[in-house]
Amino acid sequence: MTEVIMIILAVVAGSALSMQAAVNGKLGEKVGVLKSAFLTFSVGAAITGVLILFIQTPQSATLLTVPKWQLMGALFGVPYIIIMVTAVPRIGTAAATVAVILGQLSMGMMIDNFGWLQNPTIGLSWQRMAAVPCLAIALWLIYRSNRQSS
Repeated sequence: MTEVIMIILAVVAGSALSMQAAVNGKLGEKVGVLKSAFLTFSVGAAITGVLILFIQTPQSATLLTVPKWQLMGALFGVPYIIIMVTAVPRIGTAAATVAVILGQLSMGMMIDNFGWLQNPTIGLSWQRMAAVPCLAIALWLIYRSNRQSS
């Protein structure tokens, strides 16, 4: 049951990311891509800071004691936000979102298969491999539909 709840929460998180992309795309058109990204990270940092102060339970490690390579995860959000703020007004929220998911799926499967970044190994299966072309076809169909609508 916990796994089903995690899947539902991940779908909700994906929905929130699409909403964020649509809102940030509009904001970026009005104030600029970098200012939109700055707002996203500033508000996110402030909210996360409050959550750390009032909700976070103590951990055995700190940001100063973890392996330094683990800190680079913070850098991956910046290109994502900048690219989405730039892409959404040009190709639409759905196409940009599916493109991101295609990249996430492809990289996620490689991380799982090879156990990169100290993650558990989950081997490739025909079902996992079939998901990539299915998602690529979805991206092509959505993008093609966008082009026909405009």
